Amino acid sequence: MYPFLKRALDLGVALVLLLLLAPVLALTALLVRWKLGSPVLFRQARAGRFGRPFTIFKFRTMTDARDPEGHLLPDGDRLTPFGQALRSSSLDELPQLLNVLWGDLSLVGPRPLPVRYVPRYTPEQRRRLDCPPGITGWAQVNGRNTVDWDTRFALDTWYVDHRSMTLDLRILLLTARKVILREGISAEGHETMPEFEEDQTATPMSTMEHS
Repeated sequence: MYPFLKRALDLGVALVLLLLLAPVLALTALLVRWKLGSPVLFRQARAGRFGRPFTIFKFRTMTDARDPEGHLLPDGDRLTPFGQALRSSSLDELPQLLNVLWGDLSLVGPRPLPVRYVPRYTPEQRRRLDCPPGITGWAQVNGRNTVDWDTRFALDTWYVDHRSMTLDLRILLLTARKVILREGISAEGHETMPEFEEDQTATPMSTMEHS
């Protein structure tokens, strides 16, 4: 019963939000095109349920500025004030409502991470893949990008073991509060979530958009 109700909630909320926020989506897309150029959407292969890859969509928040050798500059050099404003307001996450409609994402679940991380998981960490990933999750309302990887994965597996409609609704309400207060946007000292390395809690990253 829970999977059916969860999918019904996903479809209903995603459709309503896409309709209500259509003007916001359109205006944001135009501003991204004007401020940052093309493409408007950031696309990345993420690991879905059981590790199956899918393409996640977000509004682009960084430029493609490169050094003389053609390598992307660090995130802090490519993240413009406009891009930071998109992140702090969570407007960059809105295109993921399309992923929810297509069934790649749920509204609530462990945040999907890059596919390249999957081989690095321990057997316990891999359990986060046992349920559909989400736009928001238990880790996001308990620190978001400010907690280390070990804590984040522990929160994800706790959700897998305790998921229910009551918990999902609680997470959605807490997420709304986090968005309004703009809490947990970035890890301390980083513009984005640090790279996850096997047997290593956090190391700086400079080429990917996370969260």
